[in-house]
Amino acid sequence: MEKILHKERLDDWIAALSDREILSPALEDGVWAFRPAGAAVRLDYPNTTQPPKGLAFPQREVFFSFEQVKGEAPLLRQTLPQVAQRVVFGVRPCDGRAVPRMDKVFSDHVEDPYYWARRKQVAYVGLACQQPPSSNCFCQSVGGSPVSSDGLDVLLTDLGERYFAAAVSETGKALMMAGESLFEAATDADRAQLQGAHAAALARPQRAVRDPDALPSKLKASFDSPLWEELARACIGCGICTFLCPTCHCFDINDEVTGAAPLKGKRVRTWDTCQFPDFTMHTSGHNPRENSGARLRQRVSHKFQYFHENFAMHQCTGCGRCVTGCPVGIDIVSVVNKVAEHAG
Repeated sequence: MEKILHKERLDDWIAALSDREILSPALEDGVWAFRPAGAAVRLDYPNTTQPPKGLAFPQREVFFSFEQVKGEAPLLRQTLPQVAQRVVFGVRPCDGRAVPRMDKVFSDHVEDPYYWARRKQVAYVGLACQQPPSSNCFCQSVGGSPVSSDGLDVLLTDLGERYFAAAVSETGKALMMAGESLFEAATDADRAQLQGAHAAALARPQRAVRDPDALPSKLKASFDSPLWEELARACIGCGICTFLCPTCHCFDINDEVTGAAPLKGKRVRTWDTCQFPDFTMHTSGHNPRENSGARLRQRVSHKFQYFHENFAMHQCTGCGRCVTGCPVGIDIVSVVNKVAEHAG
């Protein structure tokens, strides 16, 4: 389904979706973030500081509560999420491409009921990047595109006073049908304008990962290279690179005890990161990734080797947030290029 939506009718479309929670980029304290949109959606933003992954994979969630009276069997109460339908407007194509990657992670071997209880309730309305939203964008180097619709339900492309709206999924068609009278049929002239806009977007310069198809083998060949320690020397282990990443998904599970007699508490999942020094600490005290070089190697290899070996795609979507957000200037594009060059 391909339609034209005049920009002055965008808020009317939002009103037609009032039975769902609407989120869109909002500027709060100088930071762009996805927030409840109310009656108006803002699409005049560069990119959000954090991706929308937290809508399906929140930073903290309770699996179940427990209570045990001495001498009795423990009582468990599962807390599967009860989430209303949500529509997220303004999702960039790099974040859209993160969605199927996260779906694979939370479906491989075992389907994660907590993730999917939220994920099935979220629809993504994307916005094509006709200008790179960041100087650190490199989506085309990792198989993406600034006009990709992968992982989205609807892709909007700005045509000046109008949006070209393309439904990508049945969910997307339903969203557009909810405001059917607001849309106009797309003409051949509209499609020609769309193709011109997309061609111009694809021609915009981005940062480049050199020979990304060769990265899995070159990373494998560089596993024991001392270059990793050199590249990670400045790392302070803050983990911001992974917390801002749209596809990083490491987590920890802990029991938070709230009472001792009877024993009460909650089992909680929280984000974790392979960049924290104790992430792989064994109970014996041995740590297989005891230095920052080994931890950087793990993050980069997971993105460009291990995930590729398992699912035939890079896990990185080229959003560039980890580069922009790193307080010490560690740059994943520079890292993979140096490692690839080192491997020959």
